Amino acid sequence: MKKLFALLLLAASVSDTYAQQAIKEKEVKRIVSTLAADDMMGRKPGTPGAFKAASFIEEEFKKAGLGPLSGMSLRQDFKKYQLIQQSATLTVNGATKNWPVTVVGKARNIDWQADTANFKIVHVKSDRALFALARKGGKLDMNTLVWVDPSIAHMVDLVKEHISEKFYENPADIDNIQPMETPYNMVFAVEGEPVADDSKWTVKAERVLQESPFTNVVGVIQGTTKPDEYVVFSGHYDHLGIVPGAPGADSIANGADDDASGVTAVIELANYFRGTKPARSLIFVAFTGEESGGHGSQYFSRKLAPEKVVAMFNIEMIGKESKFGKNSAFITGFDLSDFGKILQRNLNGSTFKFYPDPYPEQNLFYRSDNATLARLGVPAHTVSTTQIDKDQYYHTVGDELQTLDVTNITDIIRAIAISATSIVNGTDTPTRIKQTQE
Repeated sequence: MKKLFALLLLAASVSDTYAQQAIKEKEVKRIVSTLAADDMMGRKPGTPGAFKAASFIEEEFKKAGLGPLSGMSLRQDFKKYQLIQQSATLTVNGATKNWPVTVVGKARNIDWQADTANFKIVHVKSDRALFALARKGGKLDMNTLVWVDPSIAHMVDLVKEHISEKFYENPADIDNIQPMETPYNMVFAVEGEPVADDSKWTVKAERVLQESPFTNVVGVIQGTTKPDEYVVFSGHYDHLGIVPGAPGADSIANGADDDASGVTAVIELANYFRGTKPARSLIFVAFTGEESGGHGSQYFSRKLAPEKVVAMFNIEMIGKESKFGKNSAFITGFDLSDFGKILQRNLNGSTFKFYPDPYPEQNLFYRSDNATLARLGVPAHTVSTTQIDKDQYYHTVGDELQTLDVTNITDIIRAIAISATSIVNGTDTPTRIKQTQE
C-alpha cells in the first residue's frame, strides 16, 4: 500500500510539472485577450464577430493537432430561425407616438385597435412584473397590450432580444401553434406619458422570418485503448454582442469572463493533452448559442451517443477568484455523481480544492451547456469560480479583460488538467447522473 501511494504521489508530481510547462500564463493571456477584444464585437451568434471568433478557435484547434469528429470538419454549422421586427407604429387618441414597441408571440403582423372585448390592458412598473408577463408567452388567454413604465423602458430592449426574437429549430415551429400554446400575442409599449385604459389606441407591427447561421467548433484527440469512450471539455464562445448604451458609451459586451475565460481553458487543455496519449477519446468543443438558450450544446449532443460519453468538463467563468479564495473552484451538481470526488482525489497533495456549488438557488447546473448531456444521464458538470451573486460585470459591457485575474485562470486550467487524469486515462469512470430526458 505504501508503494502504491508513493507511485500515486510521483504520478501527481510528474503531471503537475508537465502542466506547469504546457499551460503557460502568457498563452492564456494571448487567447483570452483575442476572444475578448473589441473587434470580436461581443461574439453574438450570426454576426461577423462570432464568425471571426469561430475562425480563431478553429485555427487554435488545428495548431493543437486536433482532428474532426467522424464525418465532420472542425466546424459544426447549423441554422436557427427567428421573427425579426421590421417596423412598428403606435397612436394614442389619434396622435402618433414614437415610443418603443415590441411584439411577443408568433404573429407575423400586428394590426390592433382599442377594443376591451378583444384585448387585455396591463400596466407594469417593475422588471420582475415585466418579465413575468413576457415569459407567459404562448399561455395567454387573450391578446394583451402591456404599457411599460418609462423607468424600466430599457427592459423592452431585453424582451425584444431574448424573448420576442428568440430562436426556433425550424420555420414550422413558428408557423404552427404547439399543443401547449395559444394563438395570442403580447405587445409591450413604453408608456411615454400616462395612458388611461379607456384611451383610443392603435398598434401595428411587421415581422419577418430570418435564418441565422450558428457554428460550434469541435476537435478530437483519438483515444489509444478506449477510443469509443469520450471525455468532453467545453466552453461557450458566444456572448451578447452590441447592446444599447448611453450615447458615446461603450456598447460592446466583450464577455471576457463569460465565457472567453472558459474557451481559453478548452484551447489550453487541448494543447496540454496533445502531449499525452489518452486512453479515451477527448473532445474539445467551443459552443455557440449558450446565451440564447443552449442551441450549440443541444445540436452537439444530438451528434453523440450519450452512453459513450464518460464525462463532461464544462468550463464557465473562471476569470476571477472564487468565494473560497485562491486555488479553488466549484463544481455544479457536485452531489449528483462522484465526478467532483474523483477530481479532488487526483489533486491530493496539492493546495487546490474543488467545492460544491455555493449558489444552489441560482440553478447553475441547468443554466449552462452541461445541462443537455446531464439530462441524458452523462456526468456532465460545470467548473466555475464566478461569484454570481456579487459580480457587477456579469452580462454588462464591463466584462472586459482588465477585470480578469489571468494568473487565476492559468492555475485553474492546470488544476483541471491534473484532476482529469484518471478519467482521461481510463482508470476512473464517474457514476451516471439520473436520466431525466430520452
